Amino acid sequence: MTRDGWIRTTVVPGHGVASGRSATSPYPEGTIAMQRPLFAQRGLDLSDCWPGTLNLSVAPLELRLRDPDHTFPLLHWTDLHPAETFSFWRITIHSDLDGEVQAWIYYPHSETKERHHQPRSVVEVLAPMMRGIGAGGELLFKDPRNRISCVDGVRLRAQLLEFLKFRVLAAQDRFFIESSLAERRSWLRQHHPQALGLDDPSLQMVWDRALALYTET
Repeated sequence: MTRDGWIRTTVVPGHGVASGRSATSPYPEGTIAMQRPLFAQRGLDLSDCWPGTLNLSVAPLELRLRDPDHTFPLLHWTDLHPAETFSFWRITIHSDLDGEVQAWIYYPHSETKERHHQPRSVVEVLAPMMRGIGAGGELLFKDPRNRISCVDGVRLRAQLLEFLKFRVLAAQDRFFIESSLAERRSWLRQHHPQALGLDDPSLQMVWDRALALYTET
């Protein structure tokens, strides 16, 4: 994170599926070109964006996103796999050649996405064609509404796993299996609030790991 809310990122190679550039992609015209008319029908005009994504990494940190501008649940855009849910955040990106450019974070929800997943450190961005952008280059982006943050997910997961070892051994299976994510977050808010920076899949992963490590079989 830089001053004034700008997040520093590195451009990394993508799968080549969004743009259709991958020779092995089942979508030769590109997934963005296929999805864009459906987004437009639902009120999101992406006609000024290049039909492919910029893949921006904040590694070794991870991105946390909340309160999207648009969410389109269970959009059926192909017959090759089930419907997917998509969310979008309006952001500003900055490059040395183009200055500040309006763009969108494009987020296919991992729980409805069958393949081509991104690591937690990478975000996909839709933007107008920009000059001099390539793998290894640097871009800044900013959300004027402060809904996007970076966290050290590896450290937070390790700390939570260690914390659970000493706090819930006596609870055994009930604590790990019978509690909902909302109940776990409420409990963490009182006892280990730093873990609230983790997203739901990360919390579930730590809970599952704790179940395997700390309960009797």
